[in-house]
Amino acid sequence: MANVSRVLSVVVAGVLGALGAFLVMRAQPQALPDTPALVLQMREVTRLETLDVSLYKKVVFSPEPKASDALWKDVVHWAAYSLRTPRGRAIVFADVHLGYEFQRIDASSLQVRGSQVEVVLPPVTVQVELRPGETEIIDSNLNSTETTQLLELARTAFEREARGDVRLKERARQSAERSLKALFLSLGFTEVHFVDTLTRTTAG
Repeated sequence: MANVSRVLSVVVAGVLGALGAFLVMRAQPQALPDTPALVLQMREVTRLETLDVSLYKKVVFSPEPKASDALWKDVVHWAAYSLRTPRGRAIVFADVHLGYEFQRIDASSLQVRGSQVEVVLPPVTVQVELRPGETEIIDSNLNSTETTQLLELARTAFEREARGDVRLKERARQSAERSLKALFLSLGFTEVHFVDTLTRTTAG
C-alpha cells in the first residue's frame, strides 16, 4: 500500500505540475508583431492577385468605323485614319488581373493599437493579357504589323475599361481585405480596419 501511495503521489504531482505550466502559459498574452514586422510579412506577398476576369470585345472597322464606346474610340479611329480602305472585324479576348502591390506598403500604411490594426491599401493595379489563341480577325485587310497595332490598342482599351469599372475594383478590394484580415487574425490581432487615412493619435 505504501508503494501504491508513493506512485499515486508522483502521478498527482506530475499532473498538477503539467496543469500549472499550462495555466501559466495560457495566462501569458500572445506577443503581437510590431509595425515593421507586419510590413515585412505583407511584403512577402510580392503581388497579391485578388481578382481575375475574362473579357471580350467586338470591334468593327469597316466600312465607316464609328466608336460606340468612348473607351474604344482609339481603336476604330486608328483604323479609319491609318488605313486607306479599312475592312474587317475583330473579336478580341483578354484576361484582366486586378490586384495590389504590397511592395509599396511601408510603416505609413499601417497603425497598430494593442490588438487592433488599421491598414491603408495601395492603389489597385490592372494588368491585361490578350488571349491571341481565341482572338479572331475576320474578313480583314490588315497586314501583320497593322494587326499587332490593332491588338495593342485593344489591350489598352481593355485596361481603361477595367480601371473605370467601379464594381470590378470593389470586388478586388473585398478580396484583398479578406486575405489580409485572415493574415492579421492568424497573427493574434482581434480587430482589422481598412481605412483611407490612418487615425493618428497625438501624445497629450
